Amino acid sequence: MSFLKEQPDGVLLSVKVEPRASRNEIGDGQGAELKIKVTAPPVDAAANEAVLRLLADTLDCPRGSVHLIRGGTSRHKIILLRGMKLETVPARLTNT
Repeated sequence: MSFLKEQPDGVLLSVKVEPRASRNEIGDGQGAELKIKVTAPPVDAAANEAVLRLLADTLDCPRGSVHLIRGGTSRHKIILLRGMKLETVPARLTNT
């Protein structure tokens, strides 16, 4: 999965976010990015927080382990999944 990259402190996840969607969901990988839809609008970081919470819930990890690294005002984001292993992330993402 080209949207995942292992780092010493966790896994980097490249995502493309669609705010104001009809429901929160994690889609399929599209090239080098994972598509994520959230119902929150892209105002006052609401969509960013919705993405981070959705990932934490889906990956069954604490919200504090999911950090936005790059792309705070863009649809294209880099997220660090601190403490996660590359082997476990794909299975958890596909069990949604």
